[in-house]
Amino acid sequence: MGRAVHRRRRRSAGRGYVEPALSGHPFADLLGFAVHMDAPGIASATIVVDPARHFNPQGVAHGGLLYALADTAMGAALYSDLGDGELCATIELKISYFAPVREGELRCTARVVNRGKRVAHLAATLLDDKREVAQANGSFAIFRPGL
Repeated sequence: MGRAVHRRRRRSAGRGYVEPALSGHPFADLLGFAVHMDAPGIASATIVVDPARHFNPQGVAHGGLLYALADTAMGAALYSDLGDGELCATIELKISYFAPVREGELRCTARVVNRGKRVAHLAATLLDDKREVAQANGSFAIFRPGL
């Protein structure tokens, strides 16, 4: 299950959407992800693929790296749409791999497709420097601690 994240939104008068202040994300930091809030309900996560750290024995980026990048971007996209005191966590995530990743920057862009009171559905596209390499879909729980 994905890590719950706390939401604190900042708004700037007359300037529209401002990136929410994220609490720390140790797992994203460990893997070297950069997470960006692009707009309400849309986020992206990037990483520069390092063969010494991210490859599997077949000489391509491990599928778990792409999966973790998608999960992180989807959680961030939903995070930007949470109400005060709400948290989110991954219920399930499905990923389809289209092409191997061998080098360069890997980018995942995620968006909220549908948000209910307790469950949200998200979609993500993963691209390397040249092409689309995977797509992911996920369901995330929305809850308030202690309820």
